[in-house]
Amino acid sequence: MQDTLNWAVLGTGVIANEMAQALQKMGKSLYAVGNRTHEKAVAFAEKYGVSKVYDTIDDMFLDADVDIIYITSPHNTHYAFMKQALMYGKHLLVEKSITLNSRELDDMIALAKEKKLVLAEAMTIWHMPIYKKLWDIVQSGELGKVQIITMNFGSFKEYDMSNRFFNMNLAGGAMLDIGVYALSIVRSFLDEQPDEIVSQWKPSPTGSDEQATILLKNAQGQMATVALSMHSKQPKRAMISLEKGYIEIMEYPRADKAVIVDAESGAQTEITAGDTADALYYEMQDMEQAVKSGDASAMQLAYSRDVMEIMTKLRKDWGMKYPGEAW
Repeated sequence: MQDTLNWAVLGTGVIANEMAQALQKMGKSLYAVGNRTHEKAVAFAEKYGVSKVYDTIDDMFLDADVDIIYITSPHNTHYAFMKQALMYGKHLLVEKSITLNSRELDDMIALAKEKKLVLAEAMTIWHMPIYKKLWDIVQSGELGKVQIITMNFGSFKEYDMSNRFFNMNLAGGAMLDIGVYALSIVRSFLDEQPDEIVSQWKPSPTGSDEQATILLKNAQGQMATVALSMHSKQPKRAMISLEKGYIEIMEYPRADKAVIVDAESGAQTEITAGDTADALYYEMQDMEQAVKSGDASAMQLAYSRDVMEIMTKLRKDWGMKYPGEAW
């Protein structure tokens, strides 16, 4: 088992900064950084004491000393970067949404399997202690079976059509940016993948998905509703309704508490676990353990694949295809 793993980050945005800070919390330093704008990479390296800055992103993939790459670039760049990185033997943690569609993800899963590498989506929900605790409670059966899940996620973004939230050339839209969180919670609390999915959507002026309502149902009759918006604020609220009570999570995905309400008495029990500030720390701890042990089950790639399947089906139903996208 390898003791020390060298991390490189592709990108220098908000997530890259959090990632560098999480590594410091783990008692180690980020090994290398690469960015399309070299000057930004240099400034980032100076800020965090990163030992290596690549002149080109390709140099990151070729560096034999890199073990894990965290890809934090826009969604539509992921596939090409992932393919190169996996070809050169790098384990990958990729910012959500991991790819644009199911075809891309299935290609990368097959390549990672062939190369015997860990591939995972940087989905905070898979790693934060509160969700792990809630999954254990639900799976114990003490609250009965999950019946219906209701999800809200609305963000008010100004109509700046060059911004990544609406820009089709940057794979903009509510689905890949915030819908992926809502659907990840839905999938993680359902016993199996939904096979009946219907929806309505409203395009933004660019043709990206500005707003959507989604209904999901699986073969066991478990159901979910999801309401998303990029131009209207909603509470980031999840409610998992079971036979004997319901679980309410506010401010997901980065949550550290939930309330369980008893169906008969109305009694409320607060569940707490973890710290929202440590979201990236939990992700990276699980990723290191997966690489070192060879057991990547905590990375929940099967759930990521199921969620990508749902999102791809929805966009196909809407006819919302990104420029140059092949699905």
